[in-house]
Amino acid sequence: MRKSSCKGVVGNVCKEEIDWELRPGGMLVQKRNGEDAASSPMIKIKVSHGSYHHYITIPAQSTFGDLKTVLAHETGLEPKEQRLLFRGKEKENDECLHMVGVKEMSKVILLEDPASKEKKLEEMKKDQGILKAYEAVALVRVEVDKLSEKVVALERAVRGGNKVVDKEFVVLTELLMVQLLKLDTIEADGEAKVQRRIEVCRIQSFVDTLDNLKARNSNPFNNSTNAVSVTTKWLAFESGVGSLSAPTPLQSSTKITQDWELFD
Repeated sequence: MRKSSCKGVVGNVCKEEIDWELRPGGMLVQKRNGEDAASSPMIKIKVSHGSYHHYITIPAQSTFGDLKTVLAHETGLEPKEQRLLFRGKEKENDECLHMVGVKEMSKVILLEDPASKEKKLEEMKKDQGILKAYEAVALVRVEVDKLSEKVVALERAVRGGNKVVDKEFVVLTELLMVQLLKLDTIEADGEAKVQRRIEVCRIQSFVDTLDNLKARNSNPFNNSTNAVSVTTKWLAFESGVGSLSAPTPLQSSTKITQDWELFD
């Protein structure tokens, strides 16, 4: 608004120009500045927030927006997350305390904005879900670590040439699959999801190792020496060395040919 142009020093005439502003509801009042607010008398306000009470000392000419800023430090709620009620009505940020009747020890009610509260609850549930999933994956990891020790023991035995009962491989594989099923039931996000994927890969690796060990344990002599031996036998057979039956077909063929010649 434009400043008033009244001047002079006589009677009730203004001595200086005055700023005016239009308040909510259509009320025209003198516009205050920062110095006015700082120099205005201080009042103590009782702010109720659920079961908590905060006593705030603030200049009487402050706005409800100013009060929210002070309450942000007291409650941890950002100004945009706050709703302030006085005498049963919610107040806007630009409304002045003294203009609506807030005085010494007046009571103001602080409520958290429903949308903000709902968002916080969702984030809290999500964080709790991630924590719960992370703990569940950690429990599976402990069990897999124990089973991995048995896998290492079986691998050492098989590579050492010791015969192992096949049931050992079957039982250990089933125990690993049980842990894999547990991981499959865990709903995880974020870091918990990454940890779950790591454990799945570990289990699959151990299962593959057990399959290979079981195959090697069942046929410990299946190696390159047998292949050389077979090749040697085929070479001996092809060369005819040491074979008593190899010349026989040649004699039969010659005999048959001679018989046909005599017949002609």
